[in-house]
Amino acid sequence: MTPPTAAAPRGRARRLGVTFVALLAVAGLSGCGAMQRISEGAYRNAVADGAVADLRARGVRLHARPVCQTPSTGTVAEVRITCTARTTDGQPVQIRGTVTAADTAEPRERYQVTVGGRLLIDRDCIGTGCRRTT
Repeated sequence: MTPPTAAAPRGRARRLGVTFVALLAVAGLSGCGAMQRISEGAYRNAVADGAVADLRARGVRLHARPVCQTPSTGTVAEVRITCTARTTDGQPVQIRGTVTAADTAEPRERYQVTVGGRLLIDRDCIGTGCRRTT
């Protein structure tokens, strides 16, 4: 699958991430397995798409779309995501995200992206809608 080329509207990726985290929390609280799987899949897609956009903006091209997992944390208050990919020149890409207070109206997110073992992105949002550049 080819990474998306169009930039998401400003703020869209950020809103998607927060929305999916909220959906994960609601699905976890409701005990609805199907809803939780759908929400987790949507969150994985949002993080993968956001990382592709951020990396592309920095001139990094990926060989294929990142593959993401949301390992169980044992609580709906914390969500973790890990993704892996490779650049077109074969360097490993690692994407790690943690959301705390995921079961509240104000979840706190943190994402780190490394390319070839070098930290390239470390901030509280991911994707083209992010306003912070750290």
